[in-house]
Amino acid sequence: MRYWISSGVLFAIALGAALSGVNEYFFYAAFVVLQILAAAVMSGLLGLVAGMLTLRLRGIFFAIATIALVVIMETLFINWRYAGGATGLQLLRPPPTAPFESYIKMLFVLMGAMAVGAVALARWVERSWIGRGLHAIRDNEEAAECSGVPTLRLKVFACVLSGALMGAAGAPMPMYLSFIEPASTFNLNYAIGALASPMIGGTTHYLGPVIGALLLSSLQQLVTVTVSSEMNVLIVGVLLVVFVVLAPEGIVGLWLKWTRRSSR
Repeated sequence: MRYWISSGVLFAIALGAALSGVNEYFFYAAFVVLQILAAAVMSGLLGLVAGMLTLRLRGIFFAIATIALVVIMETLFINWRYAGGATGLQLLRPPPTAPFESYIKMLFVLMGAMAVGAVALARWVERSWIGRGLHAIRDNEEAAECSGVPTLRLKVFACVLSGALMGAAGAPMPMYLSFIEPASTFNLNYAIGALASPMIGGTTHYLGPVIGALLLSSLQQLVTVTVSSEMNVLIVGVLLVVFVVLAPEGIVGLWLKWTRRSSR
């Protein structure tokens, strides 16, 4: 839910990566698309369960509940020997599939296609009755419910859809890194980045999170190469403070305001 602070993104990404890594370890050379689909289905189902358990909470209580889910899941994987425990699993990349020269290039193309598909799906949701209902819930949930909007169903749908998409996004990670272990997989930096991108880009348009993600990741890579990788979190924090205080509607909101003023 883009109007509530949630660590569910980290929960779904980490779960998708962990499931994909375990499948790759025990079923070597399994088709990567099947692993992504399996991770999406499992993350979507757990998003449904988590949504039913936490969506009646609001504000800081909802945020604490989602963080608790992340801690619980990380503890389970640390103590699960089948998944490698605290030390994780070393993975061997399968041979590349034609016409790609390397497995990394194939993953890059696949992840790019997934990103385009996710943005297209977000555009469809935003312009459908589902998006209008979610907009109404964001503005005033009580008024939306009194107007006949199925608030609980829409919030559960949002949890399932976002969980499935984030699980699919996390699935290629273990094949890209060639290993999977709980400490790096359940890293809160993923949740911070996923929260910062829509806040910087804007939440009023489906392109807002895309713009925010491109800007944020470009700055982080630039600072990593020129200064230090330890400065990444500082950059995210500074940008969040700047946009929350000066531009709460993000870059897209600033652009829309500027176009309205110029058209007058």
